[in-house]
Amino acid sequence: MIQLVIRQGWSGANGALMIAAMQATSDSLFQRLEGLGLAFTTHSHPPVFTVEEAQAHCAHLPGGHCKNLFLKDKKGVLWLVVALNKRPINMKELRGRIGSHHLSFGKPDLLGEVLGVEPGSVTPFALINDTDNLVRVVLDKKMMEMELLNYHPLTNGMTTAITPEDLLIFIRDTGHEPDLVVL
Repeated sequence: MIQLVIRQGWSGANGALMIAAMQATSDSLFQRLEGLGLAFTTHSHPPVFTVEEAQAHCAHLPGGHCKNLFLKDKKGVLWLVVALNKRPINMKELRGRIGSHHLSFGKPDLLGEVLGVEPGSVTPFALINDTDNLVRVVLDKKMMEMELLNYHPLTNGMTTAITPEDLLIFIRDTGHEPDLVVL
């Protein structure tokens, strides 16, 4: 089930008021994961906006805790780079490793427009909303060696654990083919 989400005052890249139709919710994400036969566990916690805040509420959860960078390169290509939260990311080195041009963080309105989430809720699960496959996905190889991985399920008030194998199944089911890169 996909619910209609209307964000008041949310403006798109051209400044026009946007209505985000057909954006997935946590519940519809969970239904999709279940429909794919994927195992996952979700924990609720106060909303968190940074890796540090997430650690305060989620460090006790088993598995790798991750960070997600929504980036845009000089040519307009959008990237979702996902790594363990303690992995340092050097933007200059990153662009060489992923074959991009100069990288900067994507603006919040673009994030909402393409992935249907707000800053603080960036997650590979948001690829469910990128139905036009505008985002290139990069997953850290080291992260994919963990037994479990933890991500927000489209909201920063919950954390969902999933195996790396099941994460790949989900991402591919959204029409994206992730690049596994040593970051």
